[in-house]
Amino acid sequence: MIKVLLVEDQAMVRGALKALLSLEADIEIAGDVGNATEAEQWLANHACDIVLTDIELSGESGLDLAKAIQQQHSDIRTIIVTTFARSGFLRRALDAGVRGYLLKDAPAQQLAEAIRSIHRGGRLIDPELAAAAWEESDPLTERERAVLRQAAEGFSTAEIADKIHLSEGTVRNYLSEAMAKLGAKNRVDAARLAREKGWL
Repeated sequence: MIKVLLVEDQAMVRGALKALLSLEADIEIAGDVGNATEAEQWLANHACDIVLTDIELSGESGLDLAKAIQQQHSDIRTIIVTTFARSGFLRRALDAGVRGYLLKDAPAQQLAEAIRSIHRGGRLIDPELAAAAWEESDPLTERERAVLRQAAEGFSTAEIADKIHLSEGTVRNYLSEAMAKLGAKNRVDAARLAREKGWL
């Protein structure tokens, strides 16, 4: 029996996935939670083979969760199921140790087959998306990404500096670098472009 933990912040989608996968004779939904923090708490006390998560969750992202799983539970395999067909997200998912990357509009049977394949040690990634992921690399550093995320939320340079413990000058430098790399007119435009590519 393949034990799966579902991580999805939309209760209706989580319920639908649970109902769908429960129909499979060899797949057991060992648990279902709404965010990455709950998932990490669950994993500290329970066992599973596969974690099935979305990218966008309230709080930490599914990519943050995948990194944590890779570091703390290397025997557990992570599958991303998302609406984001963006090469930047896929690159970051692969870097985080994700073994499967499926889109939510894929046929239902494909998800069950992906779980089985990945449980056996395979990988399952949309081939077109995989090809696109290697064509365009993410130019942003982790610091530039962190600063842009805060800028996208509307925080001022001073507020960003306070939040991520940097000087205002350093924050301005990171924002300028990110804008130059992305060819953006301003910080809001830079954040938009980075988000569209899946780099934020």
